[in-house]
Amino acid sequence: MTAETSQTLDRGLRVLKLLADTDHGLTVTELSNKLGVNRTVVYRLLATLEQHALVRRDLGGRARVGLGVLRLGRQVHPLVREAALPALRSLAEDIGATAHLTLVDGAEALAVAVVEPTWTDYHVAYRAGFRHPLDRGAAGRAILSARQGTLPEPGYTLTHGELEAGASGAAAPLLGVTGIEGSVGVVMLSDSVPERVGPRVVDAAREVADALR
Repeated sequence: MTAETSQTLDRGLRVLKLLADTDHGLTVTELSNKLGVNRTVVYRLLATLEQHALVRRDLGGRARVGLGVLRLGRQVHPLVREAALPALRSLAEDIGATAHLTLVDGAEALAVAVVEPTWTDYHVAYRAGFRHPLDRGAAGRAILSARQGTLPEPGYTLTHGELEAGASGAAAPLLGVTGIEGSVGVVMLSDSVPERVGPRVVDAAREVADALR
């Protein structure tokens, strides 16, 4: 801690991070032990966070992340989209295919940014807001591979016809970005993905990850 920082705010943020890292919640005693402060301090922190709906306590007294965090999280997508657009534009123009940034939203993959090439006669129409299961399509499969530690050696995932007949996809996961699971990819009307596309998608995913760090 420095003279310019708030100890109370720091502790409150640490509470939220601790709760975000557990599925079953934490008791006041457990939080007290992890933070190294007495129970009275923890009670005050939880009461304040509850007032803002950032924390809730169940009938057993265990504290969990509250729904107010979701309202804050909704504001993240525009920021992420803005950071990703330069790399997506470059990818779409270079490959001549629709480029997209996809993030995890519950059990689904959600396209939060899409850029279509300007010079092609035709390309796949793909819109921001499009959702699909994580285990279908290159974007979702790339995310799952990174989550499970099974990403293929080239660093990208290829699929064909899983989301749209006649369309192929290539995607690479965002790596090293705390708090975000996502991928960058392209979708094209083709029976197969040209060899150069995969490595180019990996480069674009790296550019987006760097912009988000």
